[in-house]
Amino acid sequence: MKSRYSLVVILLIMMLPFAVSAQEATAESDKATVVIKTKIYCDHCIQCEDCNANIMNKVRAMNKGIKKVKVNPAENTITVTYHPGKTDIESIRKAINTAGFDADDQPAPAEAVAKLDGCCRKK
Repeated sequence: MKSRYSLVVILLIMMLPFAVSAQEATAESDKATVVIKTKIYCDHCIQCEDCNANIMNKVRAMNKGIKKVKVNPAENTITVTYHPGKTDIESIRKAINTAGFDADDQPAPAEAVAKLDGCCRKK
């Protein structure tokens, strides 16, 4: 009887690496990345509190499934890695609009743009 329990324990230990790798594969497939076109007007965007931090904070605050946000002022893009089961692209665009920036073909509302520093607004 004792040898049966030992055999079961050994089999469970041997199966553990397969279970861990299956979880890692699931975690990788649970993320998606979207590149949103925008227009960034300031020349110091990455340091600017309104551009970089404002976009990042708004997108993360409004969307629970956000994993990573990267603003690229040289290419006028915002790259967002997210969990598709928790948020979607439309919600991400809305959050970027709320921060005062256009998101693809969706223009930012005038009241959100008005809250930006002068350097971040369209000239």
